[in-house]
Amino acid sequence: MKNSYKKYLYIFLIAALYIFTVQMNRMERKDRVREAAINRSQDMEEEGKEEESLFEDKKRVALTFDDGPGEGTEGLLDGLKERNAKATFFVVGEKVEQYPDTIQRMKEEGHLIGNHTYTHVQMNTLSCEAAIAEVKKTSELIESIIGEGTGYLRPPYGECTKQMKKELDMFIVLWDVDPLDWSVQNEDAVVEKVLRDVEDGDIILLHDIFDTSVRAAIRIVDALQKEGYEFVTVEELMFP
Repeated sequence: MKNSYKKYLYIFLIAALYIFTVQMNRMERKDRVREAAINRSQDMEEEGKEEESLFEDKKRVALTFDDGPGEGTEGLLDGLKERNAKATFFVVGEKVEQYPDTIQRMKEEGHLIGNHTYTHVQMNTLSCEAAIAEVKKTSELIESIIGEGTGYLRPPYGECTKQMKKELDMFIVLWDVDPLDWSVQNEDAVVEKVLRDVEDGDIILLHDIFDTSVRAAIRIVDALQKEGYEFVTVEELMFP
């Protein structure tokens, strides 16, 4: 009985820590957005213009995709283009080698390409040297295709060490809304979860290697655009 109690207490504490971390990330990012907007307002030459957010009339979110590209990514790009929605793709190096034309298209159509390591390895299970090699290899592949590397990294499972972060000197991008699309692989459930939880300034996590997630993403875009949301890249969200 005691062991069972300890188990449930441990699970509760882990869940509470996860929720707290997500909320702190959300608050810190929104503070940066407000500060940047105010600074821009102060630089405007129009006299009498109030200092207010440049995006007050437009809610903004970042739709992000991990683990691709995949077979369904081209269809996803078609849907995003039709809706004038931008996204961020955290790509895996092995997949980059398989779909170079898709990577090029992402760049040409205004999406942001981020790094998700070469083999989708959990970085904190490797030596610092090995983990950095995974990231650099993928960045070099991206650069060979689009002519530039990337300064944005999403560690698989959201895990990497402080030393890795320091040596890589990249922006680590996590997320606010995670519908666990890779697990449920249920289009309706993914759409419902995102629409229920999303807020202005959030980063949504999906995976473009699943057809259910691709279809869900398009439905999410349609629904949130009707509510006045604009879909921007992570870079645009963090540094407006």
